[in-house]
Amino acid sequence: MTSAKVLIVEDEAALASVLKDNLEAEGFEVRHAPDGRAGAATWRDECPDLVVLDVMLPHKDGYTLCRERRKAGDATPVLFLSAKGSPEERVAGLEAGGDDYLAKPFHLPEFLLRVRKLLDRSGALRAVNARLVFGENTVDLLSWTARAADGRELLLGEREVGILRLLASRAGEVVSRDEILDAVWGKGAFPSSRTVDNFVVRLRRHFEPDPAQPIYFHTVWGVGYRFTPLTNHQRRARGR
Repeated sequence: MTSAKVLIVEDEAALASVLKDNLEAEGFEVRHAPDGRAGAATWRDECPDLVVLDVMLPHKDGYTLCRERRKAGDATPVLFLSAKGSPEERVAGLEAGGDDYLAKPFHLPEFLLRVRKLLDRSGALRAVNARLVFGENTVDLLSWTARAADGRELLLGEREVGILRLLASRAGEVVSRDEILDAVWGKGAFPSSRTVDNFVVRLRRHFEPDPAQPIYFHTVWGVGYRFTPLTNHQRRARGR
């Protein structure tokens, strides 16, 4: 449901690919820059929620890049990666403006945990809880606006947002029509279950690449619906 932006500035292509794939599998939106110069431009232009920054980079090292962004007033959390893990190097990273420092080689679970803790500490994860991203669709659950994968700008209705919010909060689970009616319409209302079906049809028209063959909003016959918020990475893995 959440989709914080993470920028990886790393010149080791294989490592960058592994980190990118794992972060995307966790639901993050990821950008990669292969050197310090490209990292500076992407950091400035993309406004990431977190920067994973290698120390030894072509064109501009990580410490220099971080210092420059801090001088420009940028407070984006930075997780330094380095093959040098001595206490002196860790101190140098913190003095350059880094928020955390992880020595190579490292275990991916630890890396992912540090990423989440930095994002949570900065409030970025809490901020994006109001933003639902699946595939190339983006929905702002506070303003009820959305941008579909084909570029359409949408203004959603109260019921559409309510259904989206409920299904997204239970992603991967089957949610019955009665549960949707109670949560979105209220227990005192008595619309038919067909009403739910009509609203799901609308959501499919808004967001599915092919509404006749949904990949996000699945019907579970005789019960209700299941929402599968595939990331672009997961869609590519499935060949869709």
